[in-house]
Amino acid sequence: MELNNLKNAPGARKKRKRVGRGPASGHGKTAGRGHKGARARSGYSRHYGFEGGQMPLHRRLPKRGFKHENRRPMAEVNVDTLEKIFDDGAEVTAEAIIRSGAAASRKGGVKLLGRGEVSKKFMVKVQAVTPGARAKIEAAGGTVEIVGAFAAAAAAKSG
Repeated sequence: MELNNLKNAPGARKKRKRVGRGPASGHGKTAGRGHKGARARSGYSRHYGFEGGQMPLHRRLPKRGFKHENRRPMAEVNVDTLEKIFDDGAEVTAEAIIRSGAAASRKGGVKLLGRGEVSKKFMVKVQAVTPGARAKIEAAGGTVEIVGAFAAAAAAKSG
């Protein structure tokens, strides 16, 4: 056996189908495309989800829900969590809360909730705070400041 007399195994290479080459070929006239209709035309390509003219599934099912593009979900932290993590007199910012692992980073920042008691004096700077949480922090001698996107809205509400 030499390189010049190597051959493919019988049936390993199939000739391509030449359509539209007369009746004797068995693929003449309509060239395997049937009679008329979109699939018989040149340039036809069926779009994704096409179901042969039947109303496609994505149009049969009802539309549901709404996703607002400007929604800013907030991480929520309770005052009892601050009591455990931070020392007396500490400045508590959203970044410090996220760094401590008390909350995950969220697009809207951090919101302070009022569960639990506070005995330490904190200087809190977060994006939102509930009235109960604000009252507890201020009763313990601390201060609460709204920062970020909601600061202007909070100022307008209180003043």
